[in-house]
Amino acid sequence: MSSYDVIIIGSGPGGYVCAIRCAQLGLKVACVEGRETLGGTCLNVGCIPSKALLHASHQLHEAEHNFAKMGLKGKAPSVDWKQMLSYKDDVISGNTSGIEFLFKKNKIDWIKGWASIPEAGKVKVGDEVHEAKNIVIASGSEVATLPGVEIDEKTIVSSTGALELGKVPNKLVVIGAGVIGLELGSVYKRLGAEVKVIEFLDTITPGMDAEVSKSFQKLLKKQGLEFQLGAAVQGVDVKNNKAKVTYKLRKDDSEHTEDADVVLVATGRKPYTDGLGLEALGIAMEKRGQIKTDAHWATSVKGIYAIGDAITGPMLAHKAEDEGMAVAEVLAGQKGHVNYNVIPGVIYTHPEVASVGATEEQLKEAGRNYKVGKFSFMGNGRAKANFAADGFVKILADKDTDRILGAHIIGPMAGDLIHEICVAMEFGAAAEDLARTCHAHPTYSEAVREAALACGDGAIHS
Repeated sequence: MSSYDVIIIGSGPGGYVCAIRCAQLGLKVACVEGRETLGGTCLNVGCIPSKALLHASHQLHEAEHNFAKMGLKGKAPSVDWKQMLSYKDDVISGNTSGIEFLFKKNKIDWIKGWASIPEAGKVKVGDEVHEAKNIVIASGSEVATLPGVEIDEKTIVSSTGALELGKVPNKLVVIGAGVIGLELGSVYKRLGAEVKVIEFLDTITPGMDAEVSKSFQKLLKKQGLEFQLGAAVQGVDVKNNKAKVTYKLRKDDSEHTEDADVVLVATGRKPYTDGLGLEALGIAMEKRGQIKTDAHWATSVKGIYAIGDAITGPMLAHKAEDEGMAVAEVLAGQKGHVNYNVIPGVIYTHPEVASVGATEEQLKEAGRNYKVGKFSFMGNGRAKANFAADGFVKILADKDTDRILGAHIIGPMAGDLIHEICVAMEFGAAAEDLARTCHAHPTYSEAVREAALACGDGAIHS
């Protein structure tokens, strides 16, 4: 029987980062993973492959719409779908093999197979039982399905199947206007598909700042995506490899149908804890299936911890990574910490959308006295030169102290620009601190400074 200081179940962003940090802190570590490759959903069938397809399809869009404006004449490239998928697979392979190298470098044992926890301090994989002083559950999440909609990964697909379609469909119906649906819907729209998004709520991207959400939907409609909001999907029927989606409008209960070659179910994800034996262990669970943990990520059973999508909070790879590092530090006797108020969220469409901290709606509900600084990318020289002037930066600051409470960006490189504001918020900075920091010209980041200036006497370039 092999013995470890820590056994981590799952090698996604939370699990593999936790394993490496534990090893750095001198602990003997093993990580259990049942996939053929490390990296979990994110690297294999999630964040990384979807970004590869977003990048490739955006290059096509630029060639079709903007190259000629810059004097780059000639026929736009045609789509070789098999080659694009091959490129995507190469990107996955490069990342997953990189983690395998890091495991070897840090002397982390990869126990291949699916884990269960027969009792505290023991992890069973296949017929073997391994001992550990501590166990960290980083088992991730799986697709949340809809009643009456059976995913076959051919005609009715999850995000996994949407990354492996045999061909670009003529018509794609996306159920759910969240991050995954809009990103993959954008990919297929750029590649020539007709795309319709059906959403239960009356707005897209639930939880997003309302002003940003409205602007985002307008830009996506301009790009050719169709939306049916306030619609409850009743079911999807498949006949002769064609799908018919039936939905009811919530406003009048009227029933409608939509034909499609492929239906993407993008209605969110749920914790994946099947087969771990949590119920028999008596581990306390939340009502929605997450593992209940305390402020130090400990479960109700001593020596067992949980992080990432398996517990409460946003289902984001970087949130899981932060928790992985923090719990590793706790296990090594240090003071691990995660600031949940400064976890950015990004949608990798074009333009990108990024946010951190509070939305205007949340501040209003909390009765906070706040001010808004906004700056449009139309006033940014770099954005205009690059045909990327859609969108704006919006900073929310306390009206009395000027402390930054939240920020929302829709525009070029928003997912990178947001981190300047994240760092500022970590240090408790005022909007004036950003406004008085010299920003290189010409850069997109000047728009962040201008929004910060708008929290004071006003932006310079608007």
